[in-house]
Amino acid sequence: MAITKVERLMNLVICLLSTRQFVTAERIKDSVAGYGDSGSDEAFSRMFERDKNELRDLGVPLETGVSAGTGGVEGYRINRDAYELPDIDLSREESAAVAVAVQLWESPELTSAAQSALLKLRAAGIQVDQDDSAGAVTAVPARTRGSEPALGALLAAIDAGRSVRFEHRSSTTDPFVTRTVEPWGVVTFRGRWYLVGHDVDRNDIRTFRLSRIGDDVSTFGRAGSVRKPEGVDLQSIVERVAGTAEVSGSATIWVVDDGALEIRRMGTVVEDRAIGNRHGSVVQVPVRSWEWMTRVVAGHGSDALVLDPPELRADVIATLHAGVAEGVR
Repeated sequence: MAITKVERLMNLVICLLSTRQFVTAERIKDSVAGYGDSGSDEAFSRMFERDKNELRDLGVPLETGVSAGTGGVEGYRINRDAYELPDIDLSREESAAVAVAVQLWESPELTSAAQSALLKLRAAGIQVDQDDSAGAVTAVPARTRGSEPALGALLAAIDAGRSVRFEHRSSTTDPFVTRTVEPWGVVTFRGRWYLVGHDVDRNDIRTFRLSRIGDDVSTFGRAGSVRKPEGVDLQSIVERVAGTAEVSGSATIWVVDDGALEIRRMGTVVEDRAIGNRHGSVVQVPVRSWEWMTRVVAGHGSDALVLDPPELRADVIATLHAGVAEGVR
């Protein structure tokens, strides 16, 4: 079965992150699953060059240097010091990111892919760090990367230079709308993945959060007809749009004593208050993303209650009702 682009990029990250030595392009072609099907050296070079650029766009610190024992041949590796978090006390935002990220490894497909890739690297003679390899790859949070089919289809379309059509909604409460896009790339910002491209219907550059794109992504058009314009910085586009849109305000939330500790840590306790026969505290919480805060509060069930604003309270109630309806089916 052919290796998808997502799997190939994951295999490449595992390879370059699991060794301290610089790995040559020739060794990567022979050892990393997904490159053996490239057909020719020229096709591999084009594929590998695109993959390197994509990793750098995603913020992966890719380094070049002389590969040992090759007589001066250039090789590649990922700077572990720049890629991994140092030994620090995590802030509440970093703690939340780590908690979400570890959920990815509940996917048996990715766990199997990681183990298979590491075995192949060792068989090829690449020195893999035994102690760190199992947890070395920073995962992409499942709830932020969108569905597996959508992500794979979008990356394949970008790689082929073709247009896409998909269903997208601006928020979890909005209906899906069909969008036709010339995709330029996928980048990350604050733990979320975004597609950036030219929205054909609106004739403008737009960003789309992957978690709001439906599973069914159709590809059309001539291969090579879509390419990112020269000089366009995808990361800057996303940071400008998402960074401004997500700084929103604050919410007042009641949390029960000894419960909803995540919400309590995020804000400031302004008073103690009992609701019904339960004692708790009223917490003022800064909100960067209302959608994310809705999920957090709803996830604590009866241990958290939104007092203000009413729009957030309504969103939490709608989310809880949707969860009950889904459980009944």
